Amino acid sequence: MSAELILLGVKGGPAIRPGSHMPTSNLVRIGGRTILVDAGLGVSRAVCDQGVPLTGIDLILITHLHSDHYLELGPLLHTAWTAGLTRPVPVIGPAGLRDYWRGFLASMAFDIDLRLADEGRCPLAPLFDFAELTEGTVLDQDGLTIRALRNVHPPIADSYALRFDHGPDSIVISGDTAYMPEMAGFARGADILLHEAMLVDGVEALLARMTNGDDRLRTHILRSHTPAADVGRIAAAAGVGQLALTHMVPDGDPAFTEAHWIAELRKHWAGPLHIGRDGMVLRTGRAGHIRAP
Repeated sequence: MSAELILLGVKGGPAIRPGSHMPTSNLVRIGGRTILVDAGLGVSRAVCDQGVPLTGIDLILITHLHSDHYLELGPLLHTAWTAGLTRPVPVIGPAGLRDYWRGFLASMAFDIDLRLADEGRCPLAPLFDFAELTEGTVLDQDGLTIRALRNVHPPIADSYALRFDHGPDSIVISGDTAYMPEMAGFARGADILLHEAMLVDGVEALLARMTNGDDRLRTHILRSHTPAADVGRIAAAAGVGQLALTHMVPDGDPAFTEAHWIAELRKHWAGPLHIGRDGMVLRTGRAGHIRAP
């Protein structure tokens, strides 16, 4: 059976506005496991909309500690608990994620204690086994290998790309990163490369509308993310089967359409291309793109 990659949220950045997609999260279904990668705003609803119960997630990976990648992690875990979760679920993320979890538990202590006493729930905290994500092999079990590559996302040092391999199926998720030629080697021969992307002209349009940022935001975006043309360059060098875009900047601006993204990508990439949308489902192998949102 082919592996699946489900794009739950494809917007770059934490803010949502009318007409925008939702922030970053993805489901990977591979080797009999359902794996959540990142947990941006809206992730709980998005998982359920794919017919996956929150109690059916086998592993959670957080690529880095920007809010659009883990803001809804605590609420998702709490909601899975109230939905009937009784088995432990591993959660792997950068150093500091445990602090977030402890803070979330503290903020919800009244509700958690009440539900334990009043509803007979099992304890919440022990259900989630937090481990630190580092570069190298994350998991090697029952034919499934997950590897992490430290990417380039200043000022955050602990930020990672992920590769999933099981039999003939392979999926690579870039995480948030500036252009790095090493990504091509990491993604070499993958069935699907899901890569973040920005349109530089669109960044300027986005910043022109901002009311609570200054030139530091421009500096951050331009030094920490990958121009769309360079994403095509990486996909071509890696020889991947399909290329899909996520964490797109800008998002929801009618002045920048799919045609703008395609024009940039086609400078270097001639293969199958998917401009990401919330709810898009991709499959490894010949089936490719199987369902639009």
